[in-house]
Amino acid sequence: MSDGASTTKAQPATPKGRRTEAAFLEAARRTFAEKGYFNTKISDIAAAAGRSPGSFYNYYDNKEQLLEALLEEFAQEVMTASTLESGSGDPYEGVRAAVTAYWHTYRKYLPEMIGLFQMSMTDERFRQRWREHRAAGIRGVLRGLHAAERSGHTIGLDLPTLASALVSLLESFCWTWLGAGGEADVAPPDDETAITTLTEIWYRTVYGAAPSA
Repeated sequence: MSDGASTTKAQPATPKGRRTEAAFLEAARRTFAEKGYFNTKISDIAAAAGRSPGSFYNYYDNKEQLLEALLEEFAQEVMTASTLESGSGDPYEGVRAAVTAYWHTYRKYLPEMIGLFQMSMTDERFRQRWREHRAAGIRGVLRGLHAAERSGHTIGLDLPTLASALVSLLESFCWTWLGAGGEADVAPPDDETAITTLTEIWYRTVYGAAPSA
């Protein structure tokens, strides 16, 4: 991967240029889903976008750079869709909102998450990207943990370590059920069961009991 893989080229500030870039991004999502990240060629992405391979290089140097752009979309969507403080101020609903956003966005961006996982095993730049992806989630969880302590809840654990553990819980659970085919002897949970289970683990760990207790 070239040194410029983490930075996209400057895009033409025209409606046509923006449409072309969007077409490449959407085509990459489809081809990553159909063929897998490693098996997808730039020519596949260009064909799915209805553009020439040469046009691709006006926007990206390689498919790694395009994957970076899609991962950034994932991170922005999760942060926009979730908050640890619900509109009602109810901490349970805040945790549930965060879990729900992560679960659904992980599924939506599953081809990209698989690509990130695969690349992180072989490329230091993508290992760092994986760490950055986690760090953004950990910062969000920490804000919620500090808010819980300010409201009078004594968590009794090292907060950064707990935040790392909660992010790992979300990440591993989503990977297991959405990316890796599930468990051998466990029936697949529906969305409601998955989200409620993750929410309850998180909430009970931080607040000490189920909200109805």
